[in-house]
Amino acid sequence: MRATIWGCRGSLATPGPSTVRYGGNTSSIELRSSSGSLIVLDAGTGIRPRGLTHATERPAEIHLLLTHMHLDHVEGLGFFGPLFDPGCRITIWGPKPDGASLREHLAAYLSPPLFPVPFTELPCTIDVVEIWEDTWSMDGVRVASAPVRHRGRTLGYRIEEDGRSLAFIPDNEPGLDAESGLVLAEGVDLLMHDAQYTADEYETRVGWGHTALPDLAAYILAADPRRTVMFHHDPSHSDDVLEAMEQSARELAGRDAIELAREGTDLVV
Repeated sequence: MRATIWGCRGSLATPGPSTVRYGGNTSSIELRSSSGSLIVLDAGTGIRPRGLTHATERPAEIHLLLTHMHLDHVEGLGFFGPLFDPGCRITIWGPKPDGASLREHLAAYLSPPLFPVPFTELPCTIDVVEIWEDTWSMDGVRVASAPVRHRGRTLGYRIEEDGRSLAFIPDNEPGLDAESGLVLAEGVDLLMHDAQYTADEYETRVGWGHTALPDLAAYILAADPRRTVMFHHDPSHSDDVLEAMEQSARELAGRDAIELAREGTDLVV
């Protein structure tokens, strides 16, 4: 598998000179399987530049896995080019909401007055699949989903192919539940995990659904991934702050195989 980071910022897109090294787009990851299948994780603003490549490469089928419906994880969906390709089928997988269906939640966001084009008029074919604690296969890729500790119904994912594995857990608060999502993260080759707060910041943000560096270090030691990528960068954190946090995380965990998510980076799993 190859993972491409199109957006790794949390909470709010943050363009500007202080974020150019690691990027300001919100959560979106592209996965390419060895068979060529296209899987996209989350639909933050980073999904827009991924969609621009659709003009030259037009896959007939795309699987979009949403972790949850907070705006920073879906706000780019309406600007994803394949939505406007009548020859494309997009299957959207995401957590079953309380009350209304996932399709109804998506339609409410991608319709007036929040979006100019009604969901029902989008030219592509859209299938919506509600999941929770589930396991399934797509073109030789095995996917597992499980709930994690975050405000609202939120999932993490574990994706495996040919003996290699990736866990995507962009929003999680192990400070309130040390085992949250561990079933997905244990022993993976690549762990992409929430790393939003310093220890001092977390003191006034307990319960907000994100990870402090000491809790990230403990989580890494418990999960024992081969490689960890720090994800969901806080909008207030400049590139310099993020690099200081990266060094702190390495020292706290006693491991060098910890790095910052960087927009535009390709990672071979």
